[in-house]
Amino acid sequence: MRAVVTGSGSALPVNCVTNADLADRVDTSDEWIVERTGIRQRHIAGENETTSTLATEAARRALEDAGVDASEIGLIILATATPDFTFPATATQVQHALGCGGGVAFDVQAVCSGFLYALGTADSLLRTGMAKKALVIGAETFSRILDWEDRTTCVLFGDGAGAVVLEARDVADNGPGILATKLHADGAHRELLYVDGGPSTTGQVGKLRMKGREVFRHAVVNLADVLKEVLVQANVEVDMIDWVVPHQANARILDATARKLNLDPSKVIVTVDQHANTSAASVPLALDVARRDGRIKAGDLVMFEAMGGGFTWGAALARM
Repeated sequence: MRAVVTGSGSALPVNCVTNADLADRVDTSDEWIVERTGIRQRHIAGENETTSTLATEAARRALEDAGVDASEIGLIILATATPDFTFPATATQVQHALGCGGGVAFDVQAVCSGFLYALGTADSLLRTGMAKKALVIGAETFSRILDWEDRTTCVLFGDGAGAVVLEARDVADNGPGILATKLHADGAHRELLYVDGGPSTTGQVGKLRMKGREVFRHAVVNLADVLKEVLVQANVEVDMIDWVVPHQANARILDATARKLNLDPSKVIVTVDQHANTSAASVPLALDVARRDGRIKAGDLVMFEAMGGGFTWGAALARM
């Protein structure tokens, strides 16, 4: 029994903000941002666009792609660090909007690794028979927690959502499905990437704070290590991978991780230039782009990886 990806979908806010647009707001430039991050634009949620509305749109597109009716979904796991409310879970709002109430629906909070955590959790629940079909969603409105006067962070992030439909199936050894997942966390480095607020501390939402150089260093090491762990678990060599769909944080991190693994850079799906860092949404967003433009096809061996605040990090290998 494996959890098989049968569809994907994504959603972006209407408002697209270029680096030049940001240069009118903070002390920065297109050249400065591109050189350090590879980012050229990002989408910023408007007044009527929330994490739940973006997640719902991405979920509907994933259901359409899979040819699945919402009534067939028995499990929804939504990864986000920017929920609509402290509670109820944003997943329950998506469930209600889709009209498939009664099943399991909850949020996962692992920041940029959230989609990997949600994917691993859904995989486990589908294998044990908790549900037959699931929606796994990554959705964020990070623009709500940015300090728009801090040019070192506000240029890095964007809003969006991505979703996949998973179905529990009995398949052959060489058939499709999630083959291996590894997840990690280490709370010792909280001060390197965090939000300076919360319900039980300040009583306010707070703003994102980050020490970029330190995060970069940890990201390259942690991601390379967890990718190797998954390869060992799945008994797969790195040159057997058709595509890597990484968390889209920074083009430099993507390049450095590929070099550390001796991985062909042409196999890495890159969307950070168009979407910036959309946290938990970035992996499913990139996957959907690459599936719809024809790069990722049925039968391909695809590696997903991400690292986020906490620190949390993880990777998963799937046959599409």
